[in-house]
Amino acid sequence: MIAACYAKPLASYLIAALVAVSAFAFPAEAMYLPMATQASAAPSIDRTADLSLIQRTLESQALQQRLTDYGLTPEQALERLSALSDEQVHQFASRIDALQAGGRRATIDLEVVLLILLIVLLIIIIVENSPAERAYAA
Repeated sequence: MIAACYAKPLASYLIAALVAVSAFAFPAEAMYLPMATQASAAPSIDRTADLSLIQRTLESQALQQRLTDYGLTPEQALERLSALSDEQVHQFASRIDALQAGGRRATIDLEVVLLILLIVLLIIIIVENSPAERAYAA
């Protein structure tokens, strides 16, 4: 009899948990891996192409605002880039494409709030359907 009392709330909780878990799936990202190069062959570095890629990236409004927040102008950033070696500029330019534009996901906070609400809902359902409450009601 006690098992039958908890079966319906437990089933409702499991359905709600399944929907909550499946609703917040992270997007899948895939990419090709570069072919392994020989260790003796040095990669060709085109400094002008790398600097033009970095300069195009620096032209975005969001990045310019972020630079001014740190107290840098885009010109000062380019001056600092010109002081880097060819290898450092190439490494920086090759990593620009790998950067995520969105930053931290805000839905993580939403997931935590929903999880807490589901736990509170489960507690309320269990307390309302507990046999002790029914004994006092009768």
